[in-house]
Amino acid sequence: MNISNLIEGYWNKTPKIKTLSFPLRGKMQIDLEDGRCIIVPLIKFPSIKRLNTIQRQKWFLLGNGFSFDDCNEVYHIEQILGNFQNYNHEASFG
Repeated sequence: MNISNLIEGYWNKTPKIKTLSFPLRGKMQIDLEDGRCIIVPLIKFPSIKRLNTIQRQKWFLLGNGFSFDDCNEVYHIEQILGNFQNYNHEASFG
């Protein structure tokens, strides 16, 4: 019997970024394709915090991560979820 059929929640879902926004001061919201919404403090992402409002609007998906036109960093889902072992973006390439 599969436990995921008995317990509510998200099972065997690979998180994939759908949209990115900044609805609250000092916060970034990441919406996932499966309907989840994650809000993180920008203090954990100082390079994003330094971008102005217009620069933050110019983001794009890159694999299962994202970046901005005016930023050299690429941010991956494991940096958002904080669980490198479960969401290692490089695991799928090995």
